Amino acid sequence: MVRSFSDQPVAPEVLDRLLGDTLSAPSAGNTCGTAWVALVGPEETGRYWSAATTPSWRAASRRWPGLSRAPVVAVSLASPEAYVARYAEPDKARAATGPRLGDSAANWPVPYWFGDAAFAVMALLLGATAEGLGACFLGNFRSEDRILAALGVPEGWRLFGAVVLGHPEGDDPPSGSLARARPGPEQRLRYGSWAGRPR
Repeated sequence: MVRSFSDQPVAPEVLDRLLGDTLSAPSAGNTCGTAWVALVGPEETGRYWSAATTPSWRAASRRWPGLSRAPVVAVSLASPEAYVARYAEPDKARAATGPRLGDSAANWPVPYWFGDAAFAVMALLLGATAEGLGACFLGNFRSEDRILAALGVPEGWRLFGAVVLGHPEGDDPPSGSLARARPGPEQRLRYGSWAGRPR
C-alpha cells in the first residue's frame, strides 16, 4: 500500500481502463451489485476527505500530506438489496439450506455484496500496480453516512471503502503493522483437512 502521492494526474484512459476492469470482477449470482464513484482532482477528492476525516485528524496524521495529494479517490459501493433480490429469483431461491437468502440481508451468514466489492477492489489494486501506479485501500471505519451524502449516493447502497490512487512520491511512513511477524505456511495452509500437513 502506498500512502504518499504526487499531485500528477492519472491519465484518463488509464483510469477508465482500471475502473472498467473492476466491472469484470467475479460477482455472486452475476448480480453485479457493486458500483464506484470516481473522484478526480482536488475539488472532487476534497469532498471525500472533508466527509471522511476531521480537521483534528488531518492536523495530527503523519500520512495526511501524502494522501491529500493523490489525484484520484475511487469509492467502492455495494447494494445489499441487489443481492437479496437476486437470491429471491427462482434459480437461486433454493441455494440456502437454512433461512432463505432472498428474504432479508440479515439471513446472509457471509454478505456476498462485501465479497464482490472486495474482488473489485483487489482488481483495482492489482491493475494500479501493473500500471506502475501507487494505491492504498481505506476501510469503512467511520463517517459512512457523511461520505454517502457528500457524494449523492442513493439510499440502499453501502460504503465498502475507498482506493486512493496516483503516482507515488514523497515521505511514505511505513505502517507499524509491518513489524508484526507473519505466521508461516504451516500455520495457514492445510491440505485434505485442518490436521493435514503443508506440501
